[in-house]
Amino acid sequence: MGYSSKISDPAFDRYLRNTRNWKFQFSLILAAIAIGGFYLYGAFSDEMDNPEALRIGLVIGAMFLLIGLMSAKSRNRASWDGVVIDKKVRRTDKQTIYTVYIKSETGKVHERRFEDDTTVFNYFKKGDKVRFHGKLNSYEKFDKSGDDIIFCNACAFLHYITEDVCIKCGCPLLK
Repeated sequence: MGYSSKISDPAFDRYLRNTRNWKFQFSLILAAIAIGGFYLYGAFSDEMDNPEALRIGLVIGAMFLLIGLMSAKSRNRASWDGVVIDKKVRRTDKQTIYTVYIKSETGKVHERRFEDDTTVFNYFKKGDKVRFHGKLNSYEKFDKSGDDIIFCNACAFLHYITEDVCIKCGCPLLK
């Protein structure tokens, strides 16, 4: 029982750095496609000519870059401890929504919602003590002794509790 000290493992920082780099590179690719696509459209279309088409492509490309920069911005959320206070299931015509309510030590209630998937919903029990890891935007249970599964706090990949390292991202499992 207890929170893992492995949260300070350098693999988590490497994972976050690689994720930020991938997000920014993806936005660069989308921006280049938008600019090139509109330029070609202006060059070969009878509906719009360059430089008007190129300007539209530049604006859309700049939006992709801005979105990429904002999503790649590092997370500086604080970590906090809390307790699972409630769990609810709501059914609609199209889906079932599973919600876990966690109350932080400051009294704020946080919701984790899952659509049509009970895996994480069933992982948490009312009364479980949890720690929110801000930089990873994930939760770690205090008592994992009765669990058969564990989620990677970096990429959320599901593992058996006997495993030590995530096979998907290489980060240590917090157990």
